[in-house]
Amino acid sequence: MLAKYWKKICMLILIIACVFNIMSKLVHKLSLNKEMLYSAQYMFEQEENKQEENQTN
Repeated sequence: MLAKYWKKICMLILIIACVFNIMSKLVHKLSLNKEMLYSAQYMFEQEENKQEENQTN
C-alpha cells in the first residue's frame, strides 16, 4: 500500500513543510518601521566611521 501512495505522501509532507516555512517567516518578520530604523542607524554609524577615518588621516 505504501508503495502505491508514496508519491502522494511525499508531496503532502513537502506541502506541509513549505506552509510551515512560510508561516514562520511571516511570524518572525520585522515590521517596516523597525527595518527603517535599523537601516537609518546603520547608515549613521557608517557615516560616523567614515568621518573618524578622515580625521585620523
